[in-house]
Amino acid sequence: MDDTPVPVDDPKPQGKGRPTPKRRDAEGRRRQPVSAPKDRKEAYRQMRAKQASERDRARKGMLAGDERYLPVRDKGPARKFARDWVDSRRLPSQYFLPFSLLILLATWVPWPIEIRAKVLNIVIAVGWPIMMVGVLFTSVYVAWKVKKEVAAKLPNESVKGVGFYAAMRALQIRKLRFPPPTVLPGGRPAPPKK
Repeated sequence: MDDTPVPVDDPKPQGKGRPTPKRRDAEGRRRQPVSAPKDRKEAYRQMRAKQASERDRARKGMLAGDERYLPVRDKGPARKFARDWVDSRRLPSQYFLPFSLLILLATWVPWPIEIRAKVLNIVIAVGWPIMMVGVLFTSVYVAWKVKKEVAAKLPNESVKGVGFYAAMRALQIRKLRFPPPTVLPGGRPAPPKK
């Protein structure tokens, strides 16, 4: 029996195909001219200008819906789906804040005493309970429906917190939602913000 090793062709090429650059050449390419500030005030001015430009870039990215600039609570495909699901519908809970303001204003108007008693009675006995029950049922429905849809459409995504996230978004006035809606009611894409 012959124990001579059989040479095997190595499919991996040896080396990287180019020479290693000399240290002085590599360091020379990395170096950039540094313009040091003349004094402390100039350094602060440069620092503030740099921070302002970074904040502006982050703000524009957030308004455009760029995932890199969104807060952690808004990141991920499940949250994006929940936002789009809520934004593509007109839900009774989105009218909660305007309705609350209207009820508040109705109680502040200096009505005559007999009308004021009727207004307060209608507001307290009818308006608030109807509004609160509507908001409660809408929030529960939105949370349940969005969790169910996310579990069906994105099976690898966690549904933890997605229902509450969608319910809270549904409570907000559409124009004040953040990140801004990317779809219109009905599901059509929203025009880009300028």
